[in-house]
Amino acid sequence: EAMEELEHTCPQPRLTSMAPAPFADEISCQCQAPHEKLTIAQARLGTPADRPVRVYADGIFDLFHSGHARALMQAKTLFPNSYLLVGVCSDDLTHKLKGFTVMNETERYEALRHCRYVDEVIRDAPWTLTPEFLEKHKIDFVAHDDIPYSSAGSDDVYKHIKEAGMFVPTQRTEGISTSDIITRIVRDYDVYARRNLQRGYTAKELNVSFINEKKYRLQNQVDKVKEKVKNVEEKSKEFVYKVEEKSHDLIQKWEEKSREFIGNFLELFGPDGAWPSIACDPTPSTPAKVETSCSPSPGGAARHSHLAFSTEPAAAAQYMPDL
Repeated sequence: EAMEELEHTCPQPRLTSMAPAPFADEISCQCQAPHEKLTIAQARLGTPADRPVRVYADGIFDLFHSGHARALMQAKTLFPNSYLLVGVCSDDLTHKLKGFTVMNETERYEALRHCRYVDEVIRDAPWTLTPEFLEKHKIDFVAHDDIPYSSAGSDDVYKHIKEAGMFVPTQRTEGISTSDIITRIVRDYDVYARRNLQRGYTAKELNVSFINEKKYRLQNQVDKVKEKVKNVEEKSKEFVYKVEEKSHDLIQKWEEKSREFIGNFLELFGPDGAWPSIACDPTPSTPAKVETSCSPSPGGAARHSHLAFSTEPAAAAQYMPDL
């Protein structure tokens, strides 16, 4: 007798980023349909159509940064229809096998929930992936950067995953890692300690000794004085610049007025100006009509070059004796 084929009811990828990703213990996959094994080639074609390809990525994710986000983006986009589960190791397991973390496990869980590529977060994830864990979460593939573990001095915890054909490598982002960020903080410890003292943290909270606290506060005061001197210098430079700019404008205006004054002077007193013409006009009260022709001498005075008297009878009779 043929059994009725069951439909897949696996959770679907998130279609909105308006809410954080759920935890696995809140929304576990209860699908009763057989979870058939897929090859990478099949998954890249987008099959099966009735359920997403479940991809798992794990890590510590301390000081969550862009390198983590880029790795999860690669894991999410490996296949056309992917459901990304992210496992985060607990504090106890991490401190025992890797080292102390800056962020506690709760902070690290929450950081992953708010990454847009994550569909589900698995808290207290195991260090080594067992068949039981893979079956419980119906994991098709495991995505992780392929570190050369032989050179790192540790065993490859993904060796059995690779042998089963379930491992898909992602690329690390160069120049950014949790270790790099911690190194920067340790290297510039004094700078960050002074910064937090300025922001109100106590020396006890920063684990700073009494002497170092006084030293940092003195350095902060010196920096404030330097900043004030710098501001005064900048304002002085700005004032000098404005004075130079105004002086240039005044000189330019003075030159324009000077040219205007010289032009008006030449127009009035120059060789062809109005003043020589006024000085050379004939006097109306002269009895005899005098025709004059004046031309300016090199010294600027008018010179009489021609003089002619009118000999009209009426005018000449006054000066003739009776005959």
